[in-house]
Amino acid sequence: MAAETLHITQNSSLPPAQPAYVLRGHSAQIHSVLFFRQNLRLLSGDADGWVVLWNLPVKRPVAVWRAHKSSILGLSNWGEDRIITHGRDNKLIVWRLCEGDESRFSTVLPIEDAVTERAKPVLLHSLPVNALNFCSFTKCDHLRITNPAAARNGAAQPDGILTAVPGLQDGHVNVTALPSEERIATIVSPMDINTGMVMALGLHYVGNDLLVLVGYENGYACIWKQSHTAKQWQTSYSNKAHSQPILSLDVAPGLGYFYTSSADAVIARHPLVEGSADTRLVQTKHAGQQSLTVRSDEKIFATAGWDGRARVYSAKTMKELAVLKWHKEGCYALAFANVDPIDVEDGATDGNGVVVKRDLTVSEQRTAKARSTHWLAAGSKDGKISLWDIY
Repeated sequence: MAAETLHITQNSSLPPAQPAYVLRGHSAQIHSVLFFRQNLRLLSGDADGWVVLWNLPVKRPVAVWRAHKSSILGLSNWGEDRIITHGRDNKLIVWRLCEGDESRFSTVLPIEDAVTERAKPVLLHSLPVNALNFCSFTKCDHLRITNPAAARNGAAQPDGILTAVPGLQDGHVNVTALPSEERIATIVSPMDINTGMVMALGLHYVGNDLLVLVGYENGYACIWKQSHTAKQWQTSYSNKAHSQPILSLDVAPGLGYFYTSSADAVIARHPLVEGSADTRLVQTKHAGQQSLTVRSDEKIFATAGWDGRARVYSAKTMKELAVLKWHKEGCYALAFANVDPIDVEDGATDGNGVVVKRDLTVSEQRTAKARSTHWLAAGSKDGKISLWDIY
């Protein structure tokens, strides 16, 4: 498939942006950050295996524990009360941590004490996984599709989740269902390509088809889809967009694309459905951009850079919109807040449906701001997390 390459330049006419807040709590480099509970909580994981759950309205820790004996590779949530952590100790763990239980946990940050063990949340699942190649797991809802027509109309209901991790052999991917812990797929590397290790993963449904997106060490990005006749997994898309290992990928399903970043300076946009669009390459001139994340409204995406900068791009044009420079060391982790329409809590309606406002307390103001702000969090090698309020 033809690939279009675009060269972009930075707009230096605007004054440099500054973070709205900086969270200081980790003594090791930050490897993963995650917003959840309607952005009232931020989860961060570091290279020593420590996890900190932050109360975002007040910018204070509410739970601190050492989830793994080695570096955190990835974090996710499963609903509002389950947290998933992936460590280099070859474990994928699901914890139960309800908001009402937060007061039971230590709030002593790793920067204050990185030795003493703390109380941990309830362990629900612990899966042995391969973590030799620094690739984080990925997850999506598990849709048990019995009626394809209903699935196309968005009527399929989640039945647990699916997780994907690299297999023990180079280029292999294992897909497992939770809570059953059933292995539902083992995808081998392409027969005709020496892919090297799996470096980045994504799971996404298009209709009733589960797509497994894989970024490889040799720079290839592939989409795997299961054949409904032979029940075998086959590549529906393959493109070598990068000259160096792929570091991260994310999906913009509404736009019909997924994006990849690499150890090289290229950011690539790929079609989710083969033939729907051309692959597009952007030569950014900034090598080592990772943790590529598309914001929930699919207007922008951002990357965390080895040069200590987070960069923001237009999802449609792939034009660089902003460079967020504050950290003096490399950034490895990045996350966007997921802003959804919020029910009116600060007033009632009259007989005509007009909202009658009331004054908010200071606590309510903080909560409303946390839930409605398009936060971007960047985690760095310096152990700090910068919070940005942009676009």
